[in-house]
Amino acid sequence: MEAELQNYLDTYESTHDYDEYHFDLDDIEHDPYVLISMISALHEGAWTLAEVQGTLQTLFDKQYILTEEVVVEVRYRTETDTWTDEEGNTHTDTYQVPYNYYICTVTLENFNLSHVPVYMMSEEQLSRYALYMSTLGNRPDLFPSSPYVAKYVTGGPTEYEVPEGHLADETFAAILAEAEKYVSFPYVWGGSNPNTSFDCSGFVSYVYNQCGWDFGRLGAQGLYNISTRTNSPKPGDLVFFTGTYDTPGVSHCGIYVGDGWMLHCGDPIGYANLNSSYWQSHFYAYGKLY
Repeated sequence: MEAELQNYLDTYESTHDYDEYHFDLDDIEHDPYVLISMISALHEGAWTLAEVQGTLQTLFDKQYILTEEVVVEVRYRTETDTWTDEEGNTHTDTYQVPYNYYICTVTLENFNLSHVPVYMMSEEQLSRYALYMSTLGNRPDLFPSSPYVAKYVTGGPTEYEVPEGHLADETFAAILAEAEKYVSFPYVWGGSNPNTSFDCSGFVSYVYNQCGWDFGRLGAQGLYNISTRTNSPKPGDLVFFTGTYDTPGVSHCGIYVGDGWMLHCGDPIGYANLNSSYWQSHFYAYGKLY
């Protein structure tokens, strides 16, 4: 289906008849581990290719959103007529002739496949999906040529040991003890508890609500809104980012653990060095909840 879509776009200008074309196209690609985990969760683990054709089509339609918009402008071209009168004199008349000019804009949005499960799965199915993602279905060998192998198979959560001195703060020590229970849990968009696994804000919300807070399940922007900005972060504060994916406002958050490190729900949950070029380029603010 992806190959057919790519061919349709590659040959678009030769198979359509417009005067002008504009293309705004996301890449056509998917995470194969996400796809096979979704299918297995939806079909309770046992399926044949023939049995999941409908599911594949549904997932494809949810991931790829193709929009084709044609605008018609009335433009004018100059035409000239030359004619000779009865006396043999030549005359030239110039005038403007209206015509329709067709401008086609083609937009393809690749709605990240990993964001789809929460919109179509029950909590039980989402929990099953999280389990498949955490183990790669016990078959990490299925996609040896995929670039995602480096993400899941040869990669893994970054290890970091929080200095003992930071744990003198009992509140932070409790937060860290709760958060570290979930290191290596997979990222699940919309996930908000250990059964479904977590996304970034679901992870932070859950950890703090287990440690004395009671603000429910907030998104990254919501967590930013209830925190107090600080330029001198301490372990247990929050760190916020923008532009980590296509959404307005704050798009990602993590738990600051001191010394330029955070514990966050990446993919999977793990530690990250805030001094890396990626996090520096997306850094927004630090915030205090206590």
